[in-house]
Amino acid sequence: MRSDGASPSSRDANPYVYKDVATPVGRLRLVAGDEGLAAILWEKDPPARVPLAMTPARGPHPVLAEAERQLAEYFAGTRTTFELPLAPTGTPFQRKVWQALLTIPFGETRSYGEIAAQIGNPTAVRAVGAANGKNPISIVAPCHRVIGASGKLTGFAGGLETKAFLLALENRQLGLSLADGDRLAEQA
Repeated sequence: MRSDGASPSSRDANPYVYKDVATPVGRLRLVAGDEGLAAILWEKDPPARVPLAMTPARGPHPVLAEAERQLAEYFAGTRTTFELPLAPTGTPFQRKVWQALLTIPFGETRSYGEIAAQIGNPTAVRAVGAANGKNPISIVAPCHRVIGASGKLTGFAGGLETKAFLLALENRQLGLSLADGDRLAEQA
């Protein structure tokens, strides 16, 4: 029973629904709530990275269907930005970092230090890295575009090979040389 005496509904117990989709980077779990896309989880994501109570979607869900469509376009090379209602859960600091990720232009990278400076806390490089690692909406909030200060690829929940793949995909879409993509793959 809730404190107001009402019985909890199954919606209260599991406010999120999910759908698994196949992509070039493996199976992704798309998770949505009433407010929008809450998560894109990697196949081998530990449950503690993005802890959400969720159940399989029963029938079509507009946010999940639209996220699946836009991700397919991204992987096909016809989409460079996402237009989805987003509803990730996190601390105010994490949400500030994730909002900064959304400003990184397609095919470009930023360092953790640049993101820290952008959010007005230039000494919070490690905290930015931790928030980046907890980003529940990978690809859409492009944490794969954040690299080490040295230019090397660093931690990524989907794995460094996937990070290199996503950066190379974006480079190809921008018409950059394949050598640029190969250079990124070598850093993984």
